[in-house]
Amino acid sequence: MTNRRALSWSAALRDLKDDRLRRQDVREERLRTAQGLRGSPALALSAWRGRSGRRYVVGVHPAVEFDPEDMSDSVAIAVRRDGSGIAQMVSVASSGESPREHLRRVWLDRVRKGGATELHIHRLAEDERERGAIVDDLRSETAEPRQF
Repeated sequence: MTNRRALSWSAALRDLKDDRLRRQDVREERLRTAQGLRGSPALALSAWRGRSGRRYVVGVHPAVEFDPEDMSDSVAIAVRRDGSGIAQMVSVASSGESPREHLRRVWLDRVRKGGATELHIHRLAEDERERGAIVDDLRSETAEPRQF
C-alpha cells in the first residue's frame, strides 16, 4: 500500500479563483512616508485599492478638524479604524467644483455620526466623470449618493 495523495486539480483551481475574487475587495493599503527634506513632518498618505484593482493615493485628515471647503474637486472617503488599526470605509462620495457647502456639511455630519474618525481625500482625478468612476470602484453596494 502506498501513501499517494490524490490532488483534485479542479478543486485547486477553484480555490485559486476564489482567492483572487476575495482579494478584489475594496481595501486600504497603507503607505510609508519618510520625513521630508529639511526636517518637515512626513505627509499623512495612504492608498485604497478598488474592486478593479486600481490604486488611489489619498491624503489622510482628522474628521473633526476637516473644513468642507477643502473637499472641492476630490473624492472623499470617510473612514473609521477598529482596535487593530484596520480601516473600515463608512462612506465615499465625490465633490465637484460647484459650491455645495450645505450638502458637504450634511455629509460630513452624517459620517462623523456614523463613526468616521478620518477623511481620506483623493485629489488626482481629472474631472467629474473620472471622480464618479472612482467612487463606483470604491463604494460598496449601498444606496448612498455618489456626489455632494
